[in-house]
Amino acid sequence: MRLLSKLSVLAAGAALAACASMPMGGTPARIDPDRLSAHVQALSDDSFEGRGIATPAEDKVIAYLSEAFADAGFEPGGENGGWTQAVTLRRFAVSDVSASFSDDGESRALTQGDQIVISTRRPADQVRLDDLPLVFVGYGTTAPERNWDDFKDVDVRGKVIVVLVNDADYEQPELNTFNGRAMTYYGRWTYKYEEAARRGAAGVLVVHETAPASYGWTTVKNSWTGPQFDIVRENAAAERVPLEGWIQRDVAVDLFTRAGLDFEALKVAARSRDFRPVVLEGQTLDASYSVATSQIETHNVVARLPGTTHPDETILYTGHWDHIGMGDPDANGDRIFNGAVDNASGIAGLIELARVFGSGPRPERSIVIIAFTAEESGLLGSEFYAANPLYPLETTVAGFNLDAMNVYGRLSGLGVTGYGQSMLDERLEAAAATQGRVIVPDTNNAAGTYFRSDHFPLAKRGVPMAYPKGSGDFRDEPVAERQALRDEYGARRYHQAADEWLPGMDFRGAAEDLEVVYAVGMALANSRDWPEWKPGSEFGPVREESAAARR
Repeated sequence: MRLLSKLSVLAAGAALAACASMPMGGTPARIDPDRLSAHVQALSDDSFEGRGIATPAEDKVIAYLSEAFADAGFEPGGENGGWTQAVTLRRFAVSDVSASFSDDGESRALTQGDQIVISTRRPADQVRLDDLPLVFVGYGTTAPERNWDDFKDVDVRGKVIVVLVNDADYEQPELNTFNGRAMTYYGRWTYKYEEAARRGAAGVLVVHETAPASYGWTTVKNSWTGPQFDIVRENAAAERVPLEGWIQRDVAVDLFTRAGLDFEALKVAARSRDFRPVVLEGQTLDASYSVATSQIETHNVVARLPGTTHPDETILYTGHWDHIGMGDPDANGDRIFNGAVDNASGIAGLIELARVFGSGPRPERSIVIIAFTAEESGLLGSEFYAANPLYPLETTVAGFNLDAMNVYGRLSGLGVTGYGQSMLDERLEAAAATQGRVIVPDTNNAAGTYFRSDHFPLAKRGVPMAYPKGSGDFRDEPVAERQALRDEYGARRYHQAADEWLPGMDFRGAAEDLEVVYAVGMALANSRDWPEWKPGSEFGPVREESAAARR
């Protein structure tokens, strides 16, 4: 407690100093660390019950945010002149799972949760897959810009494909076909399921290996044996396969051996452009399961500051308001997942950005701030907005996502998750340099963090999106104690009931990060610039399709 008190005094002093130095008159205010702290404390209070979606707490969040954005001078940016965009989600609960591999007619049962995990996000009451052939398609990747096609001319319609997790570079990063160890979107399981649907496959089995997945089998089991959510799609049959699954590595090795194949040798072969799909001869899959489907409605909160000259061109700032809600009591009897850092901190940042934008001269392009729902359910609020944009994506200039901000003090660097993807990198670097800070690229990001937050559904539709947050070394004493608090969050508080506001949180670092994204966004808002994706980015081709709208 002495440490928390000491840090609290330091943070409060810095906040007062920042307030005292705020410019007056027609210039914007500065980001206020004290205001950030107050918003985080309010939004993570027990009365918000963990900000679960489609619960009474959602109405409280909407009321809090709409009032804050209105006070900042923004106008409602949602549907029908309101503050919200309704997001209808489908909930899928799979039960009565029966699955087995057959070896020339000899059945081998697979236990749900132990050897295999089966789920679906395709509407159905009952799924039955009988005697389906299995085809190994390497990493399941089609990347024309990299001259890569794992499927070649092989038709996988009605079949179950078996794929490796992560990218072809993971085991041999020096190949550098897919950015070495820095995962591209092609390495994410979400992409593999999407590509399988485009190919007309009946199902996907991702082979789980802990290192390339960046998490153990328990995470797979916990994540996929419970209910799944998805946005309501016009043609779900074209975008989702009936079976989305994982299998344990030893199950895959045995399966390949029974087909007369060497799993490890095929893993090596799959790292080459010359790889061709391999049929697992004599091996088939049988699976059946019930699917209970229902619908819920939740909401994105949207605020807008119209531009003076080019109001139809948009700068985006995003973050997610939801957290896990209420759960089983922890060892201390606490069952409220308050979500202070994840992501009341990002929402506090959006509120402060609105206040600063609203206090200064109106920019030429519009500023749109979106607090997304259902991030914790799979980026679904942002996925819904990206599929149903209120402001055209082709004239959305760029965006900045705030998720789990630094609340432990000033840092020497600004981390850029997804560094190397877009030309926003250099703009962020220049803005951070004015604070005496450097960019910290995530060039060894094998876990694919860039694809795990709300900017991503927009990025994959071509909108240049940045995901910056504080990184590097602490610049103020007590350094060891600050580092210990940050480490403790990752070890004991992340996605736990203990993610609560603490009086010792120091928001000066978050304020510096917000000043960077404010400066870059304001410069873009008063320019005719259109940041682009860098050569080799998997998101460049889709952006290029709408280039005529930006000429």
